[in-house]
Amino acid sequence: MPTQGKSVEAFADQLMDMLNQGALSLMVSIGHRTGLFDALAELPATTLTQIANHTGLNQRYVKEWLATMVSGGILDYDPQQQHYSLPDSHAALLTRSSSPDNMAVFAQYIGLMGQVEDKVIDCFRLGGGVGYEHYPRFHEVMADDSGQTVLAALDEHILPLIDSLIPSLESGIRVLDIGCGRGRALCHLAARFPNSRFVGYELSEEALDYARNAARQMGLDNLRFEQRDLTGFEKRAEMDEFDLVTAFDAIHDQTTPQSVLNGIHKTLKSGGTFLMQDIRASSHLEKNIDHPIGPLLYTLSTMHCMTVSLSNGGAGLGTMWGEEQALEMLSIAGFDSVAVHQLDHDIQNNFYVMRKA
Repeated sequence: MPTQGKSVEAFADQLMDMLNQGALSLMVSIGHRTGLFDALAELPATTLTQIANHTGLNQRYVKEWLATMVSGGILDYDPQQQHYSLPDSHAALLTRSSSPDNMAVFAQYIGLMGQVEDKVIDCFRLGGGVGYEHYPRFHEVMADDSGQTVLAALDEHILPLIDSLIPSLESGIRVLDIGCGRGRALCHLAARFPNSRFVGYELSEEALDYARNAARQMGLDNLRFEQRDLTGFEKRAEMDEFDLVTAFDAIHDQTTPQSVLNGIHKTLKSGGTFLMQDIRASSHLEKNIDHPIGPLLYTLSTMHCMTVSLSNGGAGLGTMWGEEQALEMLSIAGFDSVAVHQLDHDIQNNFYVMRKA
């Protein structure tokens, strides 16, 4: 819908708030990565020196970070006692112990995307894209993200979306995860369901090294990881190989997403199930204007999802490809009946469930 604009004063206030909140997002990421929020939750009403000593961090940097958090309304400060404290209601959304509600995890994307700003600007002028190799912490951040939206909800919310899946996994089936990253979800499933066999496909060798090491430490012998470039997957997918295929927040990043979906249909056995988690949004901009995290998701699309696909000459679907386009592409792949689920804890994703006829 068209906007009528705002007064200069109102828009100036919006821009000022945007600058402050953007700065706070970066510092919230630092608080998460350094463990400062976790420390403050453990040390209520504490001093600068105590916080620095507890975390082993440089006191001068901690002081400036604390000042940012106090001025941003995230920490409380008692000037008489010079005590800093993290309110319980804030700790519930900013500490590792608060998973899956730890929103500090998502603040990491701001710094990550900022690292490639110059390269993305070059793409604005010249076209093309920015490859995965330019995002050194991408799989680390995605593993954190997965811990919030997938791992924490897998047993109680996601697996029950598919009728009779848990008994089948307990009896023993073959499972493929597309774009498995560091393999946190697969390691969890392989440990819980020892009679089933699991395979993870992933392009990043760094992510695969992490996943394989995690599987070894857990003593899992029913799980393997393979380095796979899924471009043109339908040509190389094994026919009727798997009972269950999963793709958690992976399809829209692919160079050839339609070929990947076609290949998933091909590699599923008759009666097999495909579970796809992907972004909850519309394919039409006007329907996303009131999306609660629309600006963030369109930014992530520009700065990562779309540009990574375009770097390989791909489709460049972008993060906000939307439910309408997803359903159309799934239909082209051969999935005639698709159930779309939404989970209360996850405002970011849809969960698509479909069976191969």
